[in-house]
Amino acid sequence: MYHYVRDLKNSRYPEIKGMDLKLFKEQVKYLKKHYTIITMEAVIDSLDNNSKLPEKSALLTFDDAYMDHFVNVFPILCKYKIQGSFYTPVKAVIEHTVLDVNKIHFILASVKDILVLIQELKELIEEYREEYNLKCFDFYYGKLAKPNRFDTKEVIFIKRLLQVELIEKLRNTLTDILFEKYVGMSEEAFSRELYMGQEHLEHMVRDGMHIGNHGYNHYWWNRLDEHSLNNEIKGATDFLKSIGVDEKKLTACYPYGSFDERSIKILNDFGYKLAVTTEVDVATTDPEKRFSMPRLDTNDVPKDSNSGTDDWFLKA
Repeated sequence: MYHYVRDLKNSRYPEIKGMDLKLFKEQVKYLKKHYTIITMEAVIDSLDNNSKLPEKSALLTFDDAYMDHFVNVFPILCKYKIQGSFYTPVKAVIEHTVLDVNKIHFILASVKDILVLIQELKELIEEYREEYNLKCFDFYYGKLAKPNRFDTKEVIFIKRLLQVELIEKLRNTLTDILFEKYVGMSEEAFSRELYMGQEHLEHMVRDGMHIGNHGYNHYWWNRLDEHSLNNEIKGATDFLKSIGVDEKKLTACYPYGSFDERSIKILNDFGYKLAVTTEVDVATTDPEKRFSMPRLDTNDVPKDSNSGTDDWFLKA
Protein backbone atom coordinates (compact mmCIF):
# COMPACT_ATOMS: atom_id res chain seq x y z
CA MET A 1 0.00 0.00 0.00
CA TYR A 2 1.50 3.30 -1.17
CA HIS A 3 0.42 6.93 -0.89
CA TYR A 4 2.81 9.81 -1.64
CA VAL A 5 5.87 8.76 -3.67
CA ARG A 6 8.17 11.71 -4.40
CA ASP A 7 11.65 13.19 -4.17
CA LEU A 8 10.96 14.41 -0.65
CA LYS A 9 14.16 16.40 -0.13
CA ASN A 10 13.56 18.53 -3.21
CA SER A 11 9.81 18.88 -2.87
CA ARG A 12 7.88 21.85 -1.56
CA TYR A 13 6.84 19.80 1.48
CA PRO A 14 9.85 17.73 2.57
CA GLU A 15 8.14 16.97 5.89
CA ILE A 16 5.18 15.20 4.31
CA LYS A 17 4.96 11.56 5.35
CA GLY A 18 5.60 9.77 2.09
CA MET A 19 7.83 7.33 0.27
CA ASP A 20 11.03 8.87 -1.04
CA LEU A 21 11.42 8.15 -4.75
CA LYS A 22 14.90 6.65 -4.38
CA LEU A 23 13.60 4.28 -1.71
CA PHE A 24 10.63 3.35 -3.88
CA LYS A 25 13.01 2.33 -6.67
CA GLU A 26 15.00 0.25 -4.19
CA GLN A 27 11.86 -1.35 -2.81
CA VAL A 28 10.64 -2.31 -6.28
CA LYS A 29 14.02 -3.98 -6.92
CA TYR A 30 13.73 -5.81 -3.60
CA LEU A 31 10.22 -7.00 -4.45
CA LYS A 32 11.29 -8.14 -7.92
CA LYS A 33 14.17 -10.08 -6.40
CA HIS A 34 12.15 -11.92 -3.75
CA TYR A 35 8.57 -11.99 -5.07
CA THR A 36 6.60 -12.41 -8.29
CA ILE A 37 4.75 -9.15 -8.84
CA ILE A 38 1.33 -10.06 -10.21
CA THR A 39 -1.63 -8.28 -11.80
CA MET A 40 -5.06 -7.57 -10.39
CA GLU A 41 -6.50 -9.76 -13.16
CA ALA A 42 -4.48 -12.70 -11.82
CA VAL A 43 -5.90 -12.15 -8.33
CA ILE A 44 -9.46 -11.95 -9.69
CA ASP A 45 -8.95 -15.15 -11.69
CA SER A 46 -7.64 -16.92 -8.59
CA LEU A 47 -10.70 -15.82 -6.62
CA ASP A 48 -13.21 -16.69 -9.34
CA ASN A 49 -11.64 -19.81 -10.85
CA ASN A 50 -9.27 -21.07 -8.16
CA SER A 51 -6.29 -20.62 -10.49
CA LYS A 52 -2.96 -20.92 -8.72
CA LEU A 53 -0.84 -17.83 -8.15
CA PRO A 54 2.96 -18.01 -8.14
CA GLU A 55 4.65 -18.64 -4.81
CA LYS A 56 5.52 -15.40 -2.97
CA SER A 57 3.23 -13.18 -5.05
CA ALA A 58 3.01 -9.42 -4.51
CA LEU A 59 0.47 -6.87 -5.72
CA LEU A 60 1.25 -3.12 -5.70
CA THR A 61 -1.57 -0.74 -4.73
CA PHE A 62 -1.56 3.06 -4.71
CA ASP A 63 -4.23 5.11 -2.94
CA ASP A 64 -5.66 8.58 -3.69
CA ALA A 65 -4.68 9.20 -7.36
CA TYR A 66 -1.81 11.55 -6.59
CA MET A 67 0.08 13.15 -9.45
CA ASP A 68 3.10 11.48 -7.81
CA HIS A 69 1.75 8.21 -9.16
CA PHE A 70 1.67 9.39 -12.77
CA VAL A 71 4.92 11.37 -12.78
CA ASN A 72 7.08 9.20 -10.50
CA VAL A 73 5.56 5.74 -10.18
CA PHE A 74 4.05 5.02 -13.59
CA PRO A 75 7.34 5.30 -15.57
CA ILE A 76 9.08 2.90 -13.16
CA LEU A 77 6.28 0.36 -13.41
CA CYS A 78 6.37 0.61 -17.21
CA LYS A 79 10.15 0.17 -17.21
CA TYR A 80 9.86 -3.11 -15.32
CA LYS A 81 6.59 -4.19 -17.01
CA ILE A 82 4.79 -4.19 -13.65
CA GLN A 83 1.11 -3.45 -13.17
CA GLY A 84 0.03 -1.11 -10.37
CA SER A 85 -3.51 -0.81 -8.97
CA PHE A 86 -4.49 2.82 -8.42
CA TYR A 87 -7.48 3.77 -6.27
CA THR A 88 -9.18 7.04 -7.19
CA PRO A 89 -11.29 9.45 -5.10
CA VAL A 90 -13.41 10.81 -7.95
CA LYS A 91 -14.45 14.23 -6.67
CA ALA A 92 -10.85 15.33 -6.14
CA VAL A 93 -10.03 14.32 -9.73
CA ILE A 94 -12.97 15.81 -11.62
CA GLU A 95 -14.13 18.66 -9.35
CA HIS A 96 -10.65 19.77 -8.25
CA THR A 97 -11.31 19.67 -4.53
CA VAL A 98 -8.77 18.56 -1.91
CA LEU A 99 -9.59 15.64 0.37
CA ASP A 100 -9.83 16.65 4.00
CA VAL A 101 -7.22 14.02 4.85
CA ASN A 102 -4.80 15.66 2.40
CA LYS A 103 -5.54 19.16 3.70
CA ILE A 104 -4.59 17.89 7.15
CA HIS A 105 -1.39 16.25 5.82
CA PHE A 106 -0.21 19.51 4.28
CA ILE A 107 -1.26 21.63 7.25
CA LEU A 108 0.89 19.36 9.43
CA ALA A 109 3.76 19.52 6.93
CA SER A 110 3.57 23.34 6.94
CA VAL A 111 3.69 23.85 10.72
CA LYS A 112 7.08 23.55 12.42
CA ASP A 113 5.77 23.41 15.98
CA ILE A 114 2.78 21.12 16.33
CA LEU A 115 1.98 22.58 19.75
CA VAL A 116 1.13 25.85 18.00
CA LEU A 117 -1.44 23.95 15.95
CA ILE A 118 -2.82 22.25 19.06
CA GLN A 119 -3.23 25.65 20.73
CA GLU A 120 -4.97 27.04 17.67
CA LEU A 121 -7.42 24.15 17.65
CA LYS A 122 -8.06 24.73 21.34
CA GLU A 123 -9.00 28.33 20.56
CA LEU A 124 -11.18 27.31 17.60
CA ILE A 125 -13.05 24.74 19.69
CA GLU A 126 -13.76 27.43 22.25
CA GLU A 127 -14.84 29.85 19.50
CA TYR A 128 -17.35 27.38 18.02
CA ARG A 129 -18.29 25.66 21.28
CA GLU A 130 -21.66 27.32 21.81
CA GLU A 131 -22.74 27.26 18.15
CA TYR A 132 -22.08 23.52 17.81
CA ASN A 133 -22.72 22.50 21.42
CA LEU A 134 -19.16 21.21 21.77
CA LYS A 135 -17.51 19.73 24.81
CA CYS A 136 -14.36 21.28 26.26
CA PHE A 137 -10.99 20.91 24.52
CA ASP A 138 -9.63 18.64 27.28
CA PHE A 139 -12.44 16.15 26.65
CA TYR A 140 -11.50 15.78 22.98
CA TYR A 141 -7.78 15.69 23.68
CA GLY A 142 -8.17 13.01 26.35
CA LYS A 143 -10.36 10.93 24.07
CA LEU A 144 -8.38 11.22 20.83
CA ALA A 145 -4.69 11.78 21.66
CA LYS A 146 -3.53 8.16 21.41
CA PRO A 147 -0.31 7.42 19.48
CA ASN A 148 -0.14 4.67 16.87
CA ARG A 149 2.76 2.98 15.10
CA PHE A 150 3.26 5.90 12.70
CA ASP A 151 2.14 9.08 14.52
CA THR A 152 2.53 10.82 17.87
CA LYS A 153 -0.47 11.41 20.09
CA GLU A 154 -0.53 15.08 19.04
CA VAL A 155 -0.73 14.20 15.36
CA ILE A 156 -3.38 11.54 15.97
CA PHE A 157 -5.43 14.04 17.96
CA ILE A 158 -5.42 16.53 15.06
CA LYS A 159 -6.24 13.87 12.47
CA ARG A 160 -9.06 12.28 14.44
CA LEU A 161 -10.58 15.59 15.50
CA LEU A 162 -10.68 16.94 11.95
CA GLN A 163 -11.50 13.68 10.17
CA VAL A 164 -13.99 11.93 12.43
CA GLU A 165 -14.90 13.41 15.80
CA LEU A 166 -16.64 16.67 14.92
CA ILE A 167 -19.62 16.94 12.59
CA GLU A 168 -18.75 17.31 8.91
CA LYS A 169 -19.69 20.99 8.56
CA LEU A 170 -17.51 22.03 11.49
CA ARG A 171 -14.64 19.71 10.46
CA ASN A 172 -14.64 21.34 7.04
CA THR A 173 -14.78 24.84 8.51
CA LEU A 174 -11.85 24.29 10.86
CA THR A 175 -9.76 22.48 8.25
CA ASP A 176 -10.37 25.23 5.69
CA ILE A 177 -9.34 27.92 8.19
CA LEU A 178 -6.06 26.13 8.92
CA PHE A 179 -5.43 25.22 5.26
CA GLU A 180 -5.83 28.83 4.15
CA LYS A 181 -3.57 30.07 6.96
CA TYR A 182 -0.73 27.55 6.71
CA VAL A 183 -0.81 26.31 3.10
CA GLY A 184 -1.97 29.53 1.54
CA MET A 185 -3.12 28.28 -1.89
CA SER A 186 -6.56 28.11 -3.43
CA GLU A 187 -8.11 24.67 -3.11
CA GLU A 188 -8.53 24.25 -6.87
CA ALA A 189 -4.93 25.22 -7.68
CA PHE A 190 -3.63 22.88 -4.98
CA SER A 191 -5.88 20.06 -6.19
CA ARG A 192 -4.66 20.35 -9.78
CA GLU A 193 -1.08 19.99 -8.54
CA LEU A 194 -1.77 17.18 -6.10
CA TYR A 195 -4.01 14.78 -8.04
CA MET A 196 -4.06 13.21 -11.47
CA GLY A 197 -6.67 14.38 -13.94
CA GLN A 198 -9.07 12.18 -15.86
CA GLU A 199 -6.74 12.15 -18.88
CA HIS A 200 -3.90 10.73 -16.76
CA LEU A 201 -6.09 7.91 -15.51
CA GLU A 202 -7.33 7.13 -19.02
CA HIS A 203 -3.70 6.98 -20.17
CA MET A 204 -2.84 4.51 -17.41
CA VAL A 205 -5.84 2.32 -18.24
CA ARG A 206 -4.70 2.17 -21.88
CA ASP A 207 -1.22 1.14 -20.72
CA GLY A 208 -2.48 -1.76 -18.63
CA MET A 209 -2.67 -0.27 -15.14
CA HIS A 210 -5.64 -1.16 -12.94
CA ILE A 211 -7.83 1.70 -11.70
CA GLY A 212 -10.25 1.08 -8.84
CA ASN A 213 -12.93 2.64 -6.64
CA HIS A 214 -11.83 4.77 -3.67
CA GLY A 215 -15.19 6.45 -3.24
CA TYR A 216 -16.66 9.50 -4.92
CA ASN A 217 -16.18 11.88 -1.98
CA HIS A 218 -13.74 9.70 0.00
CA TYR A 219 -16.14 9.50 2.94
CA TRP A 220 -15.96 6.94 5.75
CA TRP A 221 -18.23 4.27 4.28
CA ASN A 222 -19.23 2.78 7.61
CA ARG A 223 -20.57 6.17 8.73
CA LEU A 224 -22.91 6.78 5.79
CA ASP A 225 -26.61 5.92 5.66
CA GLU A 226 -27.48 3.28 3.08
CA HIS A 227 -28.74 5.75 0.45
CA SER A 228 -25.62 7.92 0.70
CA LEU A 229 -23.36 4.86 0.65
CA ASN A 230 -25.08 3.56 -2.49
CA ASN A 231 -24.61 6.94 -4.19
CA GLU A 232 -20.98 7.09 -3.09
CA ILE A 233 -20.21 3.71 -4.64
CA LYS A 234 -22.37 4.27 -7.75
CA GLY A 235 -20.76 7.64 -8.49
CA ALA A 236 -17.29 6.12 -8.35
CA THR A 237 -18.38 3.10 -10.40
CA ASP A 238 -19.84 5.28 -13.16
CA PHE A 239 -16.57 7.23 -13.32
CA LEU A 240 -14.49 4.06 -13.61
CA LYS A 241 -16.59 2.86 -16.52
CA SER A 242 -16.30 6.28 -18.20
CA ILE A 243 -12.49 6.08 -18.28
CA GLY A 244 -12.44 2.60 -19.79
CA VAL A 245 -12.20 0.30 -16.76
CA ASP A 246 -13.54 -3.17 -17.55
CA GLU A 247 -16.80 -3.50 -15.61
CA LYS A 248 -16.07 -7.23 -15.20
CA LYS A 249 -12.91 -6.40 -13.23
CA LEU A 250 -14.11 -3.79 -10.75
CA THR A 251 -12.27 -3.55 -7.42
CA ALA A 252 -12.44 -1.15 -4.49
CA CYS A 253 -10.24 0.23 -1.74
CA TYR A 254 -12.16 1.38 1.34
CA PRO A 255 -11.50 5.05 2.18
CA TYR A 256 -9.73 5.16 5.56
CA GLY A 257 -10.15 1.37 5.61
CA SER A 258 -13.79 1.94 6.63
CA PHE A 259 -16.37 -0.67 5.67
CA ASP A 260 -19.17 -2.81 7.02
CA GLU A 261 -21.54 -5.52 5.80
CA ARG A 262 -23.63 -2.95 3.90
CA SER A 263 -20.51 -1.82 1.99
CA ILE A 264 -19.75 -5.40 1.01
CA LYS A 265 -23.34 -6.05 -0.11
CA ILE A 266 -23.47 -2.93 -2.28
CA LEU A 267 -20.10 -3.68 -3.86
CA ASN A 268 -21.29 -7.21 -4.57
CA ASP A 269 -24.53 -5.89 -6.07
CA PHE A 270 -22.54 -3.63 -8.42
CA GLY A 271 -20.47 -6.59 -9.57
CA TYR A 272 -17.20 -5.85 -7.76
CA LYS A 273 -14.69 -8.66 -7.56
CA LEU A 274 -12.76 -7.70 -4.42
CA ALA A 275 -11.90 -4.89 -2.03
CA VAL A 276 -8.73 -4.09 -0.09
CA THR A 277 -8.51 -2.76 3.45
CA THR A 278 -5.87 -1.09 5.62
CA GLU A 279 -5.59 -4.13 7.88
CA VAL A 280 -1.92 -5.11 8.08
CA ASP A 281 -1.42 -8.72 7.06
CA VAL A 282 -0.61 -11.02 4.15
CA ALA A 283 -3.62 -11.44 1.84
CA THR A 284 -4.98 -14.76 0.58
CA THR A 285 -7.28 -15.60 -2.30
CA ASP A 286 -9.90 -17.17 -0.08
CA PRO A 287 -13.18 -16.23 -1.84
CA GLU A 288 -14.81 -15.73 1.55
CA LYS A 289 -12.39 -12.86 2.22
CA ARG A 290 -12.47 -11.21 -1.19
CA PHE A 291 -14.07 -8.04 0.23
CA SER A 292 -11.74 -7.73 3.21
CA MET A 293 -8.26 -8.27 1.80
CA PRO A 294 -5.47 -6.93 4.03
CA ARG A 295 -2.34 -5.13 2.79
CA LEU A 296 1.16 -4.40 4.03
CA ASP A 297 2.21 -0.78 4.28
CA THR A 298 5.28 0.29 2.32
CA ASN A 299 7.01 0.78 5.69
CA ASP A 300 6.53 -2.92 6.45
CA VAL A 301 8.76 -4.00 3.56
CA PRO A 302 12.55 -3.42 3.17
CA LYS A 303 13.56 -0.35 1.13
CA ASP A 304 17.00 -1.63 0.16
CA SER A 305 17.35 -3.92 -2.84
CA ASN A 306 20.14 -5.77 -1.04
CA SER A 307 18.15 -6.45 2.13
CA GLY A 308 17.58 -10.00 3.21
CA THR A 309 14.08 -11.34 3.53
CA ASP A 310 11.97 -10.36 6.54
CA ASP A 311 9.26 -11.99 8.66
CA TRP A 312 6.54 -11.05 6.16
CA PHE A 313 8.36 -13.00 3.46
CA LEU A 314 8.16 -16.08 5.66
CA LYS A 315 4.40 -15.59 6.07
CA ALA A 316 3.72 -15.01 2.36
